[in-house]
Amino acid sequence: MTTTSSAPHVTEIGRGRLRKEDQRLITGRTRWTDNIVLTGMLHVAVVRSPLAHATISGIDTGPATEVPGVVAVYTATDLGADRISLPNAWSVTPDQKAPVAHPLAPTTVNFAGDAVAVVVARSAAIAKDAVEKVEVDYTPLDPVLDMEAALAEGTALVHPDLGTNQSALWRFDSGEAGIGGDVDEAFATADADPDQVVVRRRFRQQRLIPAFMEPRSVVVDPEPEQLTVWSSTQVPHILKTMTAMTLGIPEHRLRVIAPDVGGGFGGKLQVTPEEILLVMIAQKLGKPVKWTETRSESLLSGHHGRDQVQNLTVSARTDGTITGLQVDLLADMGAYLRILTSGVPILGGFMFPGIYKIPAYRFSCRNVFTTKTPTDAVRGAGRPEAAFGIERLMDELAVELGMEPMKLRRKNWIAHDEFPYTMASSLTYDTGNYEAATDRAQELFDYDGLRREQTERQRRGDTVQLGIGISTYTEMCGLAPSRILGALNYGAGGWEHSSIRMLPTGKVEVVTGVSPHGQGHVTSWCQVAADHLGVGFDDVEIIHGDTQSAPRGLDTYGSRSLSVGGIAVVKAAEKVIAKARPIAAHMLEADVDDIEFAHGTFSVRGTDTGVTIQDIALAVFTAHDLPEGIEPSIDAEATFDPENFSFPHGTHLCAVEVDTETGWVHLRHYVAVDDVGTVVNPTLVEGQVQGGLAHGIAQALFEEAAYDESGTLLSGTFVDYTLPTAADLPNFTTDRTTTPATTNPLGVKGVGEAGTIASPPAVVNAVLDAVRQYGVTDIDMPTTPYRVWRAITDARAGGRGTADRSDEADVASPGAGLGSTARDMPPGHT
Repeated sequence: MTTTSSAPHVTEIGRGRLRKEDQRLITGRTRWTDNIVLTGMLHVAVVRSPLAHATISGIDTGPATEVPGVVAVYTATDLGADRISLPNAWSVTPDQKAPVAHPLAPTTVNFAGDAVAVVVARSAAIAKDAVEKVEVDYTPLDPVLDMEAALAEGTALVHPDLGTNQSALWRFDSGEAGIGGDVDEAFATADADPDQVVVRRRFRQQRLIPAFMEPRSVVVDPEPEQLTVWSSTQVPHILKTMTAMTLGIPEHRLRVIAPDVGGGFGGKLQVTPEEILLVMIAQKLGKPVKWTETRSESLLSGHHGRDQVQNLTVSARTDGTITGLQVDLLADMGAYLRILTSGVPILGGFMFPGIYKIPAYRFSCRNVFTTKTPTDAVRGAGRPEAAFGIERLMDELAVELGMEPMKLRRKNWIAHDEFPYTMASSLTYDTGNYEAATDRAQELFDYDGLRREQTERQRRGDTVQLGIGISTYTEMCGLAPSRILGALNYGAGGWEHSSIRMLPTGKVEVVTGVSPHGQGHVTSWCQVAADHLGVGFDDVEIIHGDTQSAPRGLDTYGSRSLSVGGIAVVKAAEKVIAKARPIAAHMLEADVDDIEFAHGTFSVRGTDTGVTIQDIALAVFTAHDLPEGIEPSIDAEATFDPENFSFPHGTHLCAVEVDTETGWVHLRHYVAVDDVGTVVNPTLVEGQVQGGLAHGIAQALFEEAAYDESGTLLSGTFVDYTLPTAADLPNFTTDRTTTPATTNPLGVKGVGEAGTIASPPAVVNAVLDAVRQYGVTDIDMPTTPYRVWRAITDARAGGRGTADRSDEADVASPGAGLGSTARDMPPGHT
């Protein structure tokens, strides 16, 4: 079969298509884990500790077992959960202290929400009711809630057998590594030189909760031939491997399925106690079981994120040139080390220098145990913390030098003609153009005009003052290079896998090892495959999320999907084309070296005669006339392991109006200009940027997981853990510049976490810029009306001009955002 013409090729990469998967999602034809119903299925509910730290004196399950419909009640000993420990895949130092983390606590609970028993019943309602009948006797122990106090001599120990509350100390020094200058020398020189300054600041990253839309849910079917787990997870492949290793199940007899997953934000990048418990219960009873958490359970016991104390020191000449940077972190692990807990703050260690040419750099991080919910990855995972630290510090340095903050940034950033550039943190940035992104952002923002308005408001002494915040950020995406992860002692690689099956009817099946939970993978993978194979967008089907149909992969997190998983699709497509080329030459009766491929058609160089790749798919299916020695298949698979991360960047500018009498913060204008490399689908990119902005702004203004002095979570519902609505956010102004990555053939970078990384420092810098004239020097996130008002009031009274958790003893509880409840307003205001 030969063709002499074809329909005009439509380029898919760069086309703003609507999401292919949305029709099914928005018409209710979804399959969430909680929708799954199996014959004879039982339901599980979890008994959780109300105390942050206590020994278990006894558990009486008798009253619960008498509830009609209850099948079983298990403690750790009953189930054998006292003989296993949940996995931690990242031992960041050789001497890291890692406690045993049983899925059910056998003798001691270490955070409010720690699981102590499970109830199995014939319905979810019966199981939840019976939980109230389980009687647990606790002997309270002293809670450990403050990281600095946790390291002090004589403090109660979360895990006495470890002998300390410090899990690990991780250090990096550019001088010792031989890739940068000596930080001590830089600081000593600055201290002795009147033409240099040293600025020291302490910042706080509050504790956050991922707050995904769909609660976690697990279903397990213990068929003898193959045990199947359905879970609302970001990581079906990792969950399969870790479950097999933890419980000793032969991996080839284990199948994990991530069906439709309603958001994750890092909160479902986990091997949870409940997933392991459900497998153990199903095996013990020989029946399928289901567990679905309540929203309060999710906020209480699902892992949290962030929670750092950042002590930063920078030295600089009076002309603004930075000479040294030191970062000392305290990172709250919570009660246990979950799968990536210990490594998350270390990731940030590589990014504190940001986009700046800092010649000497030192980083240290102490990982600390407390009696709070364990922490782990939340959207950005270490990189938002780093961007916040350096971007806040740049504003503080600008104030110290009396220098315009954007001018200071331009003075120190890497120029576009200096790439590739090796940082003192050891990373090599391949490309970037910070000038272009910033110039465009300032143009869209009317930066100079807003500065003039700010000056005029200050001159008039207006009650409502204007603040302008800057964030010129970068991040490392595509958590992938296996050799780098190995050097960091991470427990897995970073490669990704894809396979392509060419069907005889001309359709294409793409199997991918990454799985979506809202990002639009199906649409963008169809675009990538369609462009490279020259087939129609609707001719491509994506298969994902099932370790039986997509057996190889390392899943979705760290903005790695496109820059690693998408490139595996490209590599597999290249192999399909390579396998089809000799068959095309045979069909066209030409030498293989004369065969060209473009837009889905193989042709003989210099002629207009050719065969499509879909023609070849049918020819290999029939296999009637193939070249000698050629197998009847052009299917192919590929594994891609990049040589480096990718480094998206951008400039975000924020204008806020602050009512100095009430502390109310109004987001007036927000401009985000991002460079995410080659854009496959601008519609999806826009959605990711806007979603990331909402998430990051929520950290700056709204969200905080707050505890009382006994270790009880105060923000255990969405009444107290405040999320923004559309009414709380402005219409964002967004744009892009493009410098393609050089680390992959598509030139793509990453976008899923960009807005979350860039926006918190932009917003907080803007709030402080509005009130710094009164002597305010810092306000802890979230910058609620109460905290802003308190900082202004304190500064005007000659106080320290800061607002943090210690100022909130006289209000009901800290946390919520822009005045959604009366407690967030200053006294006398409602």
